[in-house]
Amino acid sequence: MEYKDYYKILGVEKSATQDEIKKAYRKLAMKYHPDRNPGNKSAEEKFKEITEANEVLSDPEKRKKYDTLGANWKQYQHTGGQGFDDFFTHFGGSRSGGRTGATYEFSGDFGDIFGGMGGGFSDFFESFFGGGRGFSGRTQQQKTAVDVEVVLNVSLEDAFNGSEKTINVDGKKLKVKINPGTKDGQKLRLKGLGRSKTAGGTKGDLFLNIHILQHPFYEIKDNQLYYNLDIDLYTAVLGGKENIRTLDGKTVSVNIPEGTESEKVLRLKGLGLIENGVRGDLFIDIHVTVPKNLSREEKELFNKLKSLRPE
Repeated sequence: MEYKDYYKILGVEKSATQDEIKKAYRKLAMKYHPDRNPGNKSAEEKFKEITEANEVLSDPEKRKKYDTLGANWKQYQHTGGQGFDDFFTHFGGSRSGGRTGATYEFSGDFGDIFGGMGGGFSDFFESFFGGGRGFSGRTQQQKTAVDVEVVLNVSLEDAFNGSEKTINVDGKKLKVKINPGTKDGQKLRLKGLGRSKTAGGTKGDLFLNIHILQHPFYEIKDNQLYYNLDIDLYTAVLGGKENIRTLDGKTVSVNIPEGTESEKVLRLKGLGLIENGVRGDLFIDIHVTVPKNLSREEKELFNKLKSLRPE
C-alpha cells in the first residue's frame, strides 16, 4: 500500500497551523472543485485527494495518528497494514474515543458521498481511519443486546438538501435517508441492527452518528451559514460582481461594493440553513487576496497610485 503524504498534497509544512491548513485547502479546492472543472476527471481526482488530506490534517486526533504513522511507516507495513489501533497504542498513542468494548466495522458505498463524483477516500485512508471501507464504532452493552454506534460521513450538500445513502451491514445493503437540514452530530437509529452477546439473541440498535465533511467554501458558525469568498485587490477597490454556487445548486451573483475591506461580511437573505422549515440567511465572508511577485512595472504603478493619495 502506497504511503500518502498529506502535507505534500496540501503544500504545507508538517509544522503548519490549523489556519494554514485551512487556507491551503481552500486555495486548492477553488482550483480543482468539480463545479469549476465540469467533466475534468483529473481535477475531480485531485479534489478528492485534497479533501482526504484535509479530513485528516484538520482533525487533531486524526492528525496525531497520521503523524505517528509517518514516523513508523516501515514498522506498520511489516504488520501487513492491519490493526492500526493496536499499532498506534504501541507507539505511544491511545485508542480513539477512549471507550471500552469490541470494535465492529461496517462498510458503505462511498460512491455518492461526494455528490456522485465517483469513489470515496483511498485505501490508505480507509485502512486505519475508515475501518476497512468506511464506518467503524464501539459498542455499548445493555443486557444481552449490544447497541453499536458508527460514523457516517456526508457532504454538506447532502445534509442540506437531503439524500439517500447505502450502507452494508453484515452483507445486507440498507438505504438510509438523510433528511434535509440534518445537523452535524445528529444520530439516526436503526432498530435491531446492532449486535447480541449471544448467538441468536436479541440484537441491539445501530446508531449512525452523522459527520458533515468540511466544505471548501461553506462553513457553519453558531448555526449560521457562511461562504468564504476570496476576491482580488482590484475588485475590492473598484467593486464588481462575483458568482457563487449555493448548496441547492443555484448560481447567485454577489455585488461587491467599492472599497470593500477584507473580513467584511455581506448578507444574502433566504439562502442560509433551514431551521424549523424556514430558510435563514447566507453570510458572505470576504477575504481580499493581495497580489504577489509584482513586476517592476506593476510596482511603479502602485507607487504612482500611492503618490496620488493624500496622507
